[in-house]
Amino acid sequence: MRPLRVPPIAFAHRGGRAHAPENTLEAFRLGLRLGASGLETDVWRTSDGVPVLIHDGQVGGFWRRRRISELTRSVLPDSVPSLPDLYAECGTSYELSIDVKDGDAAEAVVSAARAAGDGAPGRLWLCHPDWELLGEWRTRWPDVRLVNSTRVRHMRQGPERRAAQLAGAGIEAVNLPCTDWSGGLTTLFHRFGRLAFGWDAQHERVVRELLAMGADAVYSDHVDRLTEAFAAAGYA
Repeated sequence: MRPLRVPPIAFAHRGGRAHAPENTLEAFRLGLRLGASGLETDVWRTSDGVPVLIHDGQVGGFWRRRRISELTRSVLPDSVPSLPDLYAECGTSYELSIDVKDGDAAEAVVSAARAAGDGAPGRLWLCHPDWELLGEWRTRWPDVRLVNSTRVRHMRQGPERRAAQLAGAGIEAVNLPCTDWSGGLTTLFHRFGRLAFGWDAQHERVVRELLAMGADAVYSDHVDRLTEAFAAAGYA
């Protein structure tokens, strides 16, 4: 099966967390150097409105955890980059998938991409589990890409209904764990013109299986395995 998007995107999950500390500039640089065509990260907004890249939205030791939303950018550890930091360090020539953990951060993310220029908004993929919220974002930000990150078991009306909803709302892609995908399911979403993204593909065999199903993007912690599987599939 062929993907709708050729070549598919090879996303380095959290910058390629198998190779360097996740969601750090070191990891993002290394992920691109190892051959990823896209980076994946998570975003939260600080109390002074800065979108920062960290997974769980908290910093500090076990007994003194603080929420990102309660802190200003200036007091965060140097290991926590902002989205402008990422663009300044790595440029804009890659696809960027952002898991919007904090819905209030979305506007700051889009603003940062627009400020980076050079086509960055068109290579920005905002991911969220609520497809209706994504539909609202579509009306606000027509220049970015939107992704419904979910699981098949959460599609209460079934995958075909979800594919129709995404198409009607102008949401470009659905992102499911690799274990949810099958050739029939990618074909269903492709029939509605929606892209099929697969995450948690940690072994080369799994990446190859997703590509054989027609996946349009694959996320992995292991960028070396990811790029080897892409090359074997003819997407060097």
